[in-house]
Amino acid sequence: MSQIQIRTAADIGALIRERRRLRGWGQADLAKTVGVSRLWVNQVERGKPGASLGLILRALNALDVRLMIDLPGSLAPAPTVDLAIAGADIDAIVDRARRLDRARRLDRG
Repeated sequence: MSQIQIRTAADIGALIRERRRLRGWGQADLAKTVGVSRLWVNQVERGKPGASLGLILRALNALDVRLMIDLPGSLAPAPTVDLAIAGADIDAIVDRARRLDRARRLDRG
């Protein structure tokens, strides 16, 4: 499994473009699968900020990309949270991250 760091909208766009090309898909193919326009795919791949997180997650899911989130801030190695993109609930993900962060702060304090 390869790992890359995602820090910007351009990083996400590059990942989507790379995975789309590896599948042999054109922008129109991905757009049809995600339910967006080809222009949307083009803009995301160019790193245009402001794309809907839900649509980004749908695009990553269509490309079989799994997100691994490293939660920094602990003295011990941070556990990696494996997010299955299909049906990902961003509110649940944020709540889990907050709970883990609180637990780490309590362990340190």
